[in-house]
Order: sequence, then structure tokens, then C-alpha cells
Amino acid sequence: MTSLWNDEEAAQCSGDLAQRIYSSRLLGREPALVLHGGGNTSVKVRETNVFGEDDDILHIKGSGRDLETIDATGFSPCRMAHLLRLAQLPALSDSDMARELKCSMTDPSAPAPSVESILHASIPHKFVDHTHADALIAIMNTPDGAERVRELYGDRVMILPYVMPGFKLARLCAETFPKEATAQTVGIVLMQHGLFTFGESARSAYERMIELVTLAEDYLDRRGAWKIAVSSAPPPPDQRDDIAGLRRDLSSVAGKPMILMTHAAEKCAAFARRDDLATISQQGPATPDHVLRTKRLPMIGRDLDGYRIAYEEYFRAHASTVRGELQMLDAAPRVILDSSLGMITAGPTAKDAVIAGDVYRHTIEIILRATALAGYRALSADDLFDVEYWDLEQAKVRSAAAPRVFAGEIALVTGAASGIGKACVDSLLRRGAAVAGLDISPAITEMHKRPDYAGFVCDLTDESQIRRALESTVRAFGGLDMLVLNAGIFPKATSLASLTSSAWREVMQINLDANLAIMREAYPLLKLAPKGGRIVVIGSKNVPAPGPGVAAYSASKAALNQLARVAALEWGADGIRINTIHPNAVFDTALWTEEVLTARARSYGVTVEEYKTKNVLGVEVRSQDVAELAAEMCGPLFAKTTAAQVPVDGGNERVI
Repeated sequence: MTSLWNDEEAAQCSGDLAQRIYSSRLLGREPALVLHGGGNTSVKVRETNVFGEDDDILHIKGSGRDLETIDATGFSPCRMAHLLRLAQLPALSDSDMARELKCSMTDPSAPAPSVESILHASIPHKFVDHTHADALIAIMNTPDGAERVRELYGDRVMILPYVMPGFKLARLCAETFPKEATAQTVGIVLMQHGLFTFGESARSAYERMIELVTLAEDYLDRRGAWKIAVSSAPPPPDQRDDIAGLRRDLSSVAGKPMILMTHAAEKCAAFARRDDLATISQQGPATPDHVLRTKRLPMIGRDLDGYRIAYEEYFRAHASTVRGELQMLDAAPRVILDSSLGMITAGPTAKDAVIAGDVYRHTIEIILRATALAGYRALSADDLFDVEYWDLEQAKVRSAAAPRVFAGEIALVTGAASGIGKACVDSLLRRGAAVAGLDISPAITEMHKRPDYAGFVCDLTDESQIRRALESTVRAFGGLDMLVLNAGIFPKATSLASLTSSAWREVMQINLDANLAIMREAYPLLKLAPKGGRIVVIGSKNVPAPGPGVAAYSASKAALNQLARVAALEWGADGIRINTIHPNAVFDTALWTEEVLTARARSYGVTVEEYKTKNVLGVEVRSQDVAELAAEMCGPLFAKTTAAQVPVDGGNERVI
């Protein structure tokens, strides 16, 4: 592992906290050290309080903050004197500890302090770093892990046995460090947990971390346990129905819609096909931190009923270790290993599924390296249970914000790169959906950089491209719940007498035929939607009130409207509801340039603003207005409505 420390960059960071932020971000940039909010850092400083007195303060990473992006607001300032007094208590429940940590803070608006605050305070060094380094964990998680760590580091580190994070671990460290630490001690190894390094400068603590982890990597390399060769065949071309069916069943077990992500990396697929998978994958996660992100064990194959039974038996066998009133969390797995599908990760949101995927990919690396070294051995079942049903984690579950209306659900929007389609993507994302956007424009792939969005270039007149886009959507998120049919063209005005057959066919191909194809291909997926499938068709005012010069457009939208009505009749028994929106005069789209708007307003003898509001209500209709109704039509407000046609036009006299 290479140090990322840069003297020029570090020189721009003035003060201990700024140095702490800089080196924390360096640690956060290395996934082999920390993942998605894992790891921890702190710095001890002296500050003057409002009474003019000096206070020794521990600035420690706040709960839930990510080292890669942390700033000053992500650290919790705690009074050292209070933390050190807590470390001397003979016992303290975790809930009491959490309360006392909040009491120690000098800024109540800061995030809740890490559960490791007392531990960091007990280490008598200015800067403390903590990571879950993959290489070291692979060495730890072997039958003779402690001996190997001692062989590797000698007296440079203090080795502590596994103790669950919280007060007991802090107390153990506070008691042990003064007795066992020497002048040569630069780190602490917590077995099956992670590595601490420390120093009097941010650089020394950071570079000691890099040095010790590099030694672990070299140790594995010398023993042929670093680079693990794998081979993998490409996945079958069409698995979308299998994946969507698995998602429906898993959502049923979880009691809520779930996002599923398929991971195509060769190492993941090869791991899922190992002959010894039932043994090496069922021993538990690599660290306690991973338990909270991937649950106890991955599911092998697609036998959800068997997995649920095993999970409930596991709960009953270990429930005596926790409070009697504790209820079991949902038994749905977060990692699924299947010889055909490869590795799939699940979560109530796309972000959760991404985190589970990132963590388990690193777990695979750790398992493979530990297996090659001396055999993989994780925490005991009792220890795993204690972490999974830890009081502090249960409190987080109970206090979590209510999920957004489309949490765990997947929407697909056509014509999504601009105008109404783009606005629909935004409206659905705001409501918690994972969204796939289709468009012929390459800009669709870069429209959002977030885990709950995927953009795919797709020519909807090509049915093979539609099938590939649906396959990609299912591999990205697990299925399909909502389909917004927005893509279409509005041709140049042409009289019926001048309308050519080729122009007619072009409009019909895009506005009608393409929508038929995508509805037909999406139907098997929508049938599997945990809360029932939903389709919203973006129609037109021209359906109830056609205008001269746009025969092909008016006819195509009218035919699409009839197609939606027939689909509502045929697919209602499958729990799929289909509704149509008829917008009119939506001017904030690519079709309406300033030149076109000016010309049209002039032809009516009005200003552009008057032209935009030329309706009964005298309001301007925007893309976002249409998008908001489209999203609502997918929500509970329209749960018992299908085949409806709703205008969004400010009131059009010809329609009324």
C-alpha cells in the first residue's frame, strides 16, 4: 500500500483539526482500509471555553460520517476529562454510554460521538487512526491468527482479543495500554476487528497505518495468499425474469420492496460457483462492522424459505443473550450467492445495496486470502448475534426516519434526457425510487451520479435495444415497478393532403409501436412488482382535441391512449394499473426554442408570456407539473385508479 501523503497539500491545512481532516480523507480514499463510513479517526486538542478556561477536547469522527468526505462538522468535540472518568467505571451499559458521550460534547449540534470515543481518549497520543484493513483481517481470520499477527509485528503492536465494540472494549484498552505499551508500540490490533495506529502528528499516525498494512500485504504475498487467480464465464444473456422473481420473493420475506443489484465482476461470479461455497461463505462476516452492513450470512442459491427458516432458528438459539422484548429484524438476506446469477446484493435502498456489494466484495477477498493462507475462521455465532442485535444498533433502527414513498421500488422513464422525461426522473428520485432513464441521447448516462440512478442509451424503435435496456435495468436494481412512457416526437406541421406515408410511419413507429414493444417486454417484470406494477402514459391534449396539421401525431397519441386502455383491461388482474396524462403547451422542453415561441406568440398577436399562459386558468404549465402528477399516479393516492385520463393544461376550452 502506498502512502498518499503530500507535503504541499498538508501544508495548506493549518491547525491540528485541519491536519486531522486531511489525513482522515487520505484513509477514506483507500477502500482496502475503510468502506462507507467505516474506520475512525480522532485528535486531542486544547481549547478555551466561554469562561476563559482551557479544556482538553477529543475531536472524534461522528457516528455515520464518511472519512473520504469528512470535514470539521463531521467531528464530535468531547471533553477528555469526562471520557477518561467514564473509562474508570467498572461497568456501563451501552445505552448509558451513548447518553454520557452526548453529555461530554461541547457542541450539541455536532453529530453523535463514535462508540469508540472512550477508547480513543484512553490512548495517550494526539492523533489516533482506526481502520479495518483487508490484508490484516485476512491474517487475523485464520485459526492461528493471533500468533501470525505477533510474528508479523513483534512488539510494535499490542494485541487485544476480540471484544464487541462499546464500553467493554474501551475499558479493556484503558486497563491494558498502560501495562503493555512500550516505547516501540505504534499500534493496537483488535482481533477480528481492526488496526489502530497513533502518533503526535497526523502524518506519523497515518504513515504508521500504511506501513503496518503494507507489512501485512507483503506477508500474504510471500505465502502465496495475496493474488488469488479466478476464472469466470460470462453470465447468460437474459436473466431479467429470474432476478425480478427473486426480488419479489425477497421483498415478501423482508416485508417491504427491496433493491437488488447484480455484480458482474469475475471474482464474485467465480466465488459463487466454488465447490466449497457452502462451507467458506457460511462462517460469518470478516469483521463486526460487516455484520451491520451485510447481515450475518449470505444466502446460497435461491431458496429463500430455507434461508428464512435457518435465520429464525439462529435467532431462537441465541435470543437468550439479549433482552427478552427484542424482536427479530427482517430475515431477508443482504447478499445472495447463486451459481447462475453470481453475486446479488439487496437493500431497502440502492445505497444500502451498493454498500452491501462493496463490503462483500472485500469480504470475498479476505475469505480467499485467509483460505489460501491457513483457512478462514470468523467470529463465533454468539459474537455475531450480539453485534447484529446490539442495543445501539437496535436504537438506530427504531429511530430511523420513515422511508420515502417509493423506497425500494424501481422506475423506468423513456425519453428521460430532457423536458418532461427528465423532470419525471427527478420527481421519482425525490420520492425514493431507484430510476433507470432511457434516451437516444448519450447525455442520459451522465445525467445523475448517484447509486439510485442508471442511464441507458436506447433507440426505442429497435426492439433488441429495448430488451437490452430492460435487462440492464433489472441487473442494476432488481426488477421494475413503474414505467413512465414519455418518449415521442412532434413532427413539423403538415396538412393531411401533404402527409407522406414515410412521415406517417415514422411518427407511428416512435409514438405508438415503440411503446407497444416496451409495454409488452416490461409486462412480465411489472407482474412481479411487490406492490403491483404501474404505468403512466404521457399522452397529449391532441387526443381529446386534435388540431389541424398534426394528423400523424394526433392519431399516434390517440392510438397510444387506446392501447393503454386495453392494457388496463387485460392487466388489471395482474395488479398492474395504467393511467394517462394529457399535457398541453409545456414550453420548457427542447421543442420550444425562444425563436419558435416568439413566432407563435406573434402569430396570435400576444407576448411570449401571454402565449405561455393562454388557458382557462391563465397559468404556465411546466415539465415539473406533469412530472409531479406522473409520480403521484404511481403512488398510493391513485392506488385504486386505472385507465384514467387526466389533463394538465391549465384548462383548454376545446377539451372542456
